[in-house]
Amino acid sequence: MTLCKTPALARSVRSNKDERAPAHKGQQTRTAILEAALGLASHVGLEGLSIGALAEITGMSKSGVFAHFGSREELQISVIREYHHKFEEEVFYPSIRDPRGLPRLQALFERWVKRVSVELDSGCIYISGAVEFDDRPGPVRDALADMVLAWHQALERAIRLAVELGHLSADTDAGQILFELHGLILALHHDARFLRHPGALEHAQMGFRRIIAPCLTEDGQRRLRKRPLALER
Repeated sequence: MTLCKTPALARSVRSNKDERAPAHKGQQTRTAILEAALGLASHVGLEGLSIGALAEITGMSKSGVFAHFGSREELQISVIREYHHKFEEEVFYPSIRDPRGLPRLQALFERWVKRVSVELDSGCIYISGAVEFDDRPGPVRDALADMVLAWHQALERAIRLAVELGHLSADTDAGQILFELHGLILALHHDARFLRHPGALEHAQMGFRRIIAPCLTEDGQRRLRKRPLALER
């Protein structure tokens, strides 16, 4: 899944309502299982997912859960994709309604920070999954890496667009900015979730301004002044 809108896939339509009903019910059941799996993975990690645990949580039989995913690996990959979908809906799509350039970049980062801040009692699957699968090649790691890279590419595009529009200087290193912004999120997750540091959120938001400050043009400085930090709004 990429962080962009794609054309809807063609779907076959059956005229018989009785034929459609089982498929609709099956999709509802799969969605319910996936929601339960996402909640479980947020607390115990992707490796903590199991067909048996989900059967117990959802009140279904193991064979019933297995029928919707086929394997534990497919279940883990489905959870990663669902998490990515929710991340898009909460962070990416609302932010692209902001003006292009620096305002959009700031919106993307602020919503990313907000997403992390509300996950403190559960955990970010992007971060916890990287710890679990960083040295374990295979389809699950590939799926997780693809989702993270899609998000990084979206952020880097926003940085480059801010350069093109003259909000950031022409010699801005977009890859370096991206690296440092990601570092802020990792530090926020660590200090707020692990250390329970009360000032972590403010440090992350101020860190954004410190990172981009050397790259700001006069136009960029004006735009940044017009948009206060999220904690000031």
